[in-house]
Amino acid sequence: MRLTSLTDYAVVMLSAAARHAPAARLTATLLADETGVPLPTAQKLMGRLAGAGLLHSARGTGGGFVLARDPSAISLADIVEAVEGPIAMTACVEDGRHDCGLEEACRVKPHWSAVNDAVKGALGGVSLATLAAPAAVAVNHISAGAVA
Repeated sequence: MRLTSLTDYAVVMLSAAARHAPAARLTATLLADETGVPLPTAQKLMGRLAGAGLLHSARGTGGGFVLARDPSAISLADIVEAVEGPIAMTACVEDGRHDCGLEEACRVKPHWSAVNDAVKGALGGVSLATLAAPAAVAVNHISAGAVA
C-alpha cells in the first residue's frame, strides 16, 4: 500500500500547521514556503482539508486557516480519508457494486474487513501531534503505542 503524493503533502502541511497551533492563522503560501509543497498544490489541499473538517477557514483581512481540532484529536486516518476517501484495502470492503469475478466463491472476502479495520486502526492510532513532534519523540510514541 502506498499513499499518493497529495496525501503525503497533506500530512507534511498539517504537521507544519500543528507546530503553529493552537490558534495561529495560516495561509497556503506560508505552509508552501515552510514545507516546500508547490503553492497550487498547497492551495488545493487546504481547500480539501477544510472541506473534510480538518481546517477552518476565515476570509478577508487577517483570514487564513486554523486547525479545526487539537492536533492530538486528528489522526493519520483522518488525513488519509480527507485526501483519498474512505480507507479500503480492496473493493470487497467498499459499499456498493463489486465487479470481482471471484466474489461468489472467494473464501478470503469475509476476512478483508478485519484486515481493513486493522490498517485503519493503525493509522487512526497515530495523531497529528505525534507527526508534528521531533523525530525521536514521535518514534518513541509510535513504538510505545504499537506495544500496548
